Amino acid sequence: MAQPDTNVVISAFTEDQVVRLTGVSRRQLRYWATDKFFIPSIKMEDEELAELRLYGFRDLLCLKIISSIRNESKVSFPELRKAKIRLAHLGEDMWAKTTLYVHRGKIVFDNPETGQKEETSTGQGVLGIALKVVSGKMEDAVRAMRRRNSEVIGKIDGERGSAKKQPVIAGTRIPVRTIQSFHKAGYSVEDIQKQYPSLDLGDIEAAINFKEVA
Repeated sequence: MAQPDTNVVISAFTEDQVVRLTGVSRRQLRYWATDKFFIPSIKMEDEELAELRLYGFRDLLCLKIISSIRNESKVSFPELRKAKIRLAHLGEDMWAKTTLYVHRGKIVFDNPETGQKEETSTGQGVLGIALKVVSGKMEDAVRAMRRRNSEVIGKIDGERGSAKKQPVIAGTRIPVRTIQSFHKAGYSVEDIQKQYPSLDLGDIEAAINFKEVA
């Protein structure tokens, strides 16, 4: 069973939440996970939850930085791959573990071995001032996302824009079946809330007890 990290604002984030908070598209998230460029850090051991992609808070920071480099600084994806290889020794959260810059379409980092700013793809030193990449106030963004109208707590709704109208928890895009899968896997209501602190206990109980009308 996955164990939540109590040191972050929210333990787990769905794809929809990650898209809203980082600016990375759902298509990019799925491609990067399949291509192993960026794999979600939260692993689901239960078979019913194995296909569910959940991201940790550190993942959000990394993806926000990647999004800034890719979409705002216009760095090519091949250049991102080179940077990942060059910084692989820092671990999976490499993007958030070091200060990155962008200079003439290249990713630059502070090399502690040389004391210089170097391009990740060539290792060449960089002179002058580069554009620093910042992640923004992710914790504030997460807290803002968590605010929901009290009138929708404990209610189930149909997902907007979905042909099948998949049941979701009202005011969110969290599928009811996801909460039910956690419950079937042995998670208590309190355990599920640790994974989704944006939900009220009433939301979770409503999802567990929900029975779709045929």
